[in-house]
Amino acid sequence: MATAGSWVRYWRDEERPVEAMHAHFRDHVYPPHAHDTYSFGITDAGAQRFRCRGAAHTSGAGMVMAFNPDEVHDGRAAAELGYRYRIVHLGPSVVREVLTDAGDGRAGALPLFTHPVLTDPALADALTRLHAALAGGADPLVRDERLTAAVLAMARRGASSAVRADRTPSDGMRQQAARRARALLDEAYPEPVSGERLAEAAGCSRFALYRAFRAEFGLAPSDYQRQLRLRHARSLLMAGTAPAAAAAATGFADQAHFTRWFHRVYGITPGAFSRA
Repeated sequence: MATAGSWVRYWRDEERPVEAMHAHFRDHVYPPHAHDTYSFGITDAGAQRFRCRGAAHTSGAGMVMAFNPDEVHDGRAAAELGYRYRIVHLGPSVVREVLTDAGDGRAGALPLFTHPVLTDPALADALTRLHAALAGGADPLVRDERLTAAVLAMARRGASSAVRADRTPSDGMRQQAARRARALLDEAYPEPVSGERLAEAAGCSRFALYRAFRAEFGLAPSDYQRQLRLRHARSLLMAGTAPAAAAAATGFADQAHFTRWFHRVYGITPGAFSRA
């Protein structure tokens, strides 16, 4: 139960062990407990202190916390105004899936994170982007891309053993994989397309596909998908379709989501574009 000045927002995936929370706590005290997941947190403001692995730790603004599955820790505010933080919980099966995919199908031991608090802006940014995609209801492809990026960043920058580099496909194979994925997006751009489906069409792992697609076309697959949606929505607006109908027809979550991206890319709202 939230105390005065505190709030909590929670999100949970219905199909796999992935959860996200955004919270501000002033007086809340976590008793010693453990999760059955990997838990990666970013302190946004204030500071929190906790005990973990027999020692006291403090996480301030911009710092990253990393807890292994079943690792006992507690937690409370370390500042008078409390702290605001966001955290993602990833089941070991999800982490293993990402690392196996990045290792070109070679399963290895799960990583262990040796430091519960890290100061790493690049890592904090990767986790923040993942949290935003999870809690914000982003398309499946966006969630998959950011999940892959965050887990690999965490494993490479904070784990006890480095992730093995994947075998990069030759230029010809990379080009073919990227073009097969693009063909699927061209055909199914309004639909929610998962990274798994895209990789299957491309004939390679998701991680290899993301790298190949960006190298070939200069965009992440999700960025390319959104570009297609915007272009088709723009043509609908030019034909007299109402903005809400154009948003629905081209796969945007709602009109607000469509308006935000249309304005960001074209510098004008869909309504103003239609009137022009």
